[in-house]
Amino acid sequence: MRSSDTINAPEALVLTMVLVSVADGGMTDREIGVMSALVQTLPAFQGFTSGELASVTERAANLLHEDDGLAHAASLIRAALNPRLRETAYFLACEVVAGGDGARRRSLDMVEFVRSELGLDTLVSTAIERGVRARYQRVEPAE
Repeated sequence: MRSSDTINAPEALVLTMVLVSVADGGMTDREIGVMSALVQTLPAFQGFTSGELASVTERAANLLHEDDGLAHAASLIRAALNPRLRETAYFLACEVVAGGDGARRRSLDMVEFVRSELGLDTLVSTAIERGVRARYQRVEPAE
């Protein structure tokens, strides 16, 4: 994936997940597991293989090492996703952070960057965040 390339919607969704995953310095095994599970189960990735996931993930990481790689990535994502899939991309970004090794400041900043770049309505993004948070609630042991 070079900055001049165009990408399809599933690739843009993977690129979004990679952005938040590498924000803290690199992808963890847990984040890779979350991304893999999402790709295997969500309708947006129908027909997308684990081999494609590995390839796109590697290309996305390389893109982010380019000069202005983050800006190029945002541009590619916006161009590839219609408004409905932009909501899906934001959901995926939140899922990777919540399902990973814990939300760190840089990851949260990247989620905010994604929301801003995708031009999501505040109410919509808040609803997505609330849904993801509810999904990852833990039952506290009774005392």
